Amino acid sequence: MTTASRPAAGSTAIQKAAQAVGAVFVLVGILGFIPGITANYQALGMAGHESGALLLGVFQVSILHNIVHLLFGVAGLLLGRTPAQARNYLVGGGAIYIVLWLYGLLVDHNSPANFVPVNTADNWLHLVLGLGMIAIGLALSSSRRGTATTRTL
Repeated sequence: MTTASRPAAGSTAIQKAAQAVGAVFVLVGILGFIPGITANYQALGMAGHESGALLLGVFQVSILHNIVHLLFGVAGLLLGRTPAQARNYLVGGGAIYIVLWLYGLLVDHNSPANFVPVNTADNWLHLVLGLGMIAIGLALSSSRRGTATTRTL
């Protein structure tokens, strides 16, 4: 990890959380390209529901899906540099994952519209990620505001 992507010594909890989430997404993106960790690796497609690769043998992935994880992770590492950007990453990213969950519920998994691709396991993981990121972003930003308004006499 480079100095630019590592939280500074004076980083707030929300910055550390955003960068930790970002680091996990980078790791997941990398793992999606590793045979053995990704089952049916030979069936890894560029995009679309035809990709038969399964990260950890459970989550359907494609090259596009892995790249999205990598980019989303890098965004977390970069946006974790300031408390406001970290909050935006966590809350906004969580909202994106809630939308992905809804999309995964509504789209036919065997249709061309499932271009990412997602399966049932991905859908429920997206819900948990979305709710978790939003909760962390709101909890850590509200606790920060609470301490910022407390004065000592």
